Amino acid sequence: MPSPQPGELSPSQGLEVIDAVASFGAPVPVLVFTGGDPLRRPDLFELLAHARERSVPFAVAPAVTDLLDARALERLSTSGASSISLSLDGALSATHDGIRGAEGSFDRTMGAVRELAARGARVQVNSVVMPRNLTELPKLFQLVRGSGASVWEVFFLVRTGRGAVVEDLPPDTWEEAAHFLLEASRYGTTVRAIEAPIVRRLLLTRDRDPVSSSPEKRALVRQLHELLGPPPGEVALRPSGTLDGDGTLFVAHDGSLQPGGLLPHSLGRLPGDDMVKVYRHHPLLRAIRERRLHGPCGYCSYRTVCGGSRARAFTATEDPLGTDPACLYGSTALPPLSSWSA
Repeated sequence: MPSPQPGELSPSQGLEVIDAVASFGAPVPVLVFTGGDPLRRPDLFELLAHARERSVPFAVAPAVTDLLDARALERLSTSGASSISLSLDGALSATHDGIRGAEGSFDRTMGAVRELAARGARVQVNSVVMPRNLTELPKLFQLVRGSGASVWEVFFLVRTGRGAVVEDLPPDTWEEAAHFLLEASRYGTTVRAIEAPIVRRLLLTRDRDPVSSSPEKRALVRQLHELLGPPPGEVALRPSGTLDGDGTLFVAHDGSLQPGGLLPHSLGRLPGDDMVKVYRHHPLLRAIRERRLHGPCGYCSYRTVCGGSRARAFTATEDPLGTDPACLYGSTALPPLSSWSA
């Protein structure tokens, strides 16, 4: 889309969003400027400056286009951003460029990552797991480690928006990808899993439940060990984290407040509604935080540490409190979880 969507927040309304974030009080949430491409907004750097003035910590996720030139890289690296994230969806240029639909995107992305890292910025690489790049994950992680990036944020595909046409992965394959991320976190690079709360369940269960087998028996983990050798540390992924609506809130281009960027369920709208009140008191968000979920996710013994992807549940069932279809524990092939204990 070369032009803004109708109803995009004006520059003054953008400043009001930043003020609303500041009104949460300490600790002030991190504000992520994402898109689309935030560089398409001519007022982006004014917004970043206002966030800095209001002591709102922020990160920026620019798209790799002609707008991300040397001048933009310099301004981003000196903006005060806590991190700058770029998307890389394949270890090979053919894979990444094919997914992005832009020839040369792989080389431009790698160049931007290295340039930002050389300028002292904290760089994060974002990758989406899908059938097209699944087998490249170990090599992709190796590439990220050598690029100067300090964080690898891995998104489990949610079939919404542009992802609606992408083939999904079955639950057992998601499970293998989650095991791989746990193992990758042992190599010193910060690894984060997005829309993949099953990772936190695996921290508790992978050695002692019927779903999980030894990680060394898994193909992605074996390939990781072959590339990087034995992992030098312990699993560094945290046993707690966020869900859509539980630690996160999304502001769409038109000010619509949603539980997450991949969960298009409107909770209110800016300007007009109080962002803090919506986050703290909206019935849906309170139900998510209290894990009053439906189906297997609702009676799973691990719902407090996991809770399932709310965005994936909504995409599959049109119920933001429904069961995450990516989880093996929601499968009829497994015994009911009501008799299991954490």
